[in-house]
Amino acid sequence: MNTQAVLKLWEQSLTELVRRDGPDLSARQMAIMLIVYLDPPPHTVRGLAARLQISKPAVTRALDTLGKMDLLRRRPDERDKRSITVARTVKGSVYLSEFSEVIEKSAWNNLA
Repeated sequence: MNTQAVLKLWEQSLTELVRRDGPDLSARQMAIMLIVYLDPPPHTVRGLAARLQISKPAVTRALDTLGKMDLLRRRPDERDKRSITVARTVKGSVYLSEFSEVIEKSAWNNLA
């Protein structure tokens, strides 16, 4: 795919997500979601901040919002009680599954 086709696919996917009645995530929130759901756990605020090269407070704010939407959950680390891990939720899994279907549908529509 060339640049134009990739951007068109992204535009169509985002447009479909905006039309739906679900959460409207920022790029930062979506990046955190994808890391937590696609990379093996455990995930910590410190680790997410390092991976994204952003501040820990920026990650914390994004996690606050994602937690209110029940897309991710913070919980104490069983091995290190001073640390907090970021955990997946059923609602978050469903959201990303539907997001994947939207992208797949847009890709098929571009091939047709």
